[in-house]
Amino acid sequence: MCSLDNENHLIIGVAGCVAKTVVAPLDRIKILLQAHNQHYKHLGIGRTFIEIYRKEGFLGFYKGNGVQMIRIFPYSGIQFFINERCKIIFNRHTRSHPHINRIAAGSVAGLTAVLFTYPLDIARSRLAFQVTGEHRYLGLRHLLKCMIYSEGGMKALYRGIVPTMIGMVPYSGLSFFCFGTLKEICLKYFPDQCGTPCDKNKGQINLNIPTKLVCGGISGAVSQTITYPLDIVRRRLQVSVLLPDSHKYEQQGWVETLRLIKQENGIVNGLYRGLSINYIRVIPMAAVSFSTFETLSEILINYTEKKHQIR
Repeated sequence: MCSLDNENHLIIGVAGCVAKTVVAPLDRIKILLQAHNQHYKHLGIGRTFIEIYRKEGFLGFYKGNGVQMIRIFPYSGIQFFINERCKIIFNRHTRSHPHINRIAAGSVAGLTAVLFTYPLDIARSRLAFQVTGEHRYLGLRHLLKCMIYSEGGMKALYRGIVPTMIGMVPYSGLSFFCFGTLKEICLKYFPDQCGTPCDKNKGQINLNIPTKLVCGGISGAVSQTITYPLDIVRRRLQVSVLLPDSHKYEQQGWVETLRLIKQENGIVNGLYRGLSINYIRVIPMAAVSFSTFETLSEILINYTEKKHQIR
């Protein structure tokens, strides 16, 4: 694909917003199941969907999504921007294999994005975990104030950051690696079926929309499967103060929390609780995110080149 001007990467935050909005109902169900909300922990995916609608109405599926939009725009913009910059730097200044550079760039991008936006991730998780009629927080501002003044200051805003960072390295690295590798394979071996000509650059082709969606979906599924237990630990630590047995997690680190979840709930119903809904959620989310990123990149390239021609 043709190169994209660096200043245009921030616009790619739109990709994350679009993707997250599409899967917001699935995202909320996942949070409720992951952290064992007392109203839904004994229910399956279908029954949880029905009960959310019965108890909280249609808007219940989008609880916390406003904060998610505030978080995901800078998160996606930072992640894609850092990934592109790191790939250029690593390829130019290291002798590592391109696949290694691709994984490293994706990992650095994910870690950077998480560090900048993690407090909003906690806020979103807690707001989405609340059930109508039992609200502890009235909104984002009230939630952040409560955390800072009642849970140990600014440190509370980063509760669960360690397993998140550990999981982000393989998750983000594998996600970008899988997408880049699948894209490379498709364009190399199946250009007629998977590509469309790049109008401004004869001989170059871009992935078509269906292929972008498939490559993005596979990338998201692979990376999520490998890192899912750490995602469970992160979520449990984030919402622990809202749980009836919150005292169990007050002084626990992430390793102890991981062990406690496995001991009490097992592997399938504990460390991989909600994985099936996560597949349903992450495959379209990753597909839309990567596809939007690639498509917007192509549009911005054409726009930039036309602007230069006019000048």
